[in-house]
Amino acid sequence: MNSPEPPVLRAASVYNVANLLTLIRIALVPLLVWLMFCHGLGWRIAALAVFVIASITDRIDGQLARKYHLITDFGKIADPIADKALTGSALLCLSILGELWWWVTIAILVREIGVTLLRFVVIRYGVIPASKGGKLKTLLQVAAITFFIAPGPLDWFRWPLMAAALVVTVVTGLDYCFQAHRLTHARPRT
Repeated sequence: MNSPEPPVLRAASVYNVANLLTLIRIALVPLLVWLMFCHGLGWRIAALAVFVIASITDRIDGQLARKYHLITDFGKIADPIADKALTGSALLCLSILGELWWWVTIAILVREIGVTLLRFVVIRYGVIPASKGGKLKTLLQVAAITFFIAPGPLDWFRWPLMAAALVVTVVTGLDYCFQAHRLTHARPRT
């Protein structure tokens, strides 16, 4: 009796819902920036809504891509770019508006850009996977930025949350540097 052959997984089409959500997130960035510079409580609440919706699409597109095997090379590149465009533009807006110290924004952006470039440099040796610390970093950054954009009574919570995000951002950035060093200096297996 012949056993049935296992199904062959085909490469996912670039035209899928996970990539569409990534593109929507990228498209929301200019809207967020525009709303951040509009004056008035309603505009700020609209900016908050756009940031939260865009942040949620990041979670959803990753889940869909993994669950339904929609992972594409385009998504692997576009998703982190969309994430950094969203958080980076929000941080820049907050600093330009004088609501967040510039050194915080610069430290976070240097880490984000540095780790992205580091991944491209070491790609010929292997992939540095996202770590649990990196996922925590993203969660803390999104939460801190959300509280900075949000008007209201929870203002006191902004700075401790941003401090935690900054510490985890720096620590995970150093961890990626160590991983890259180990990867590029590993002895080939014989």
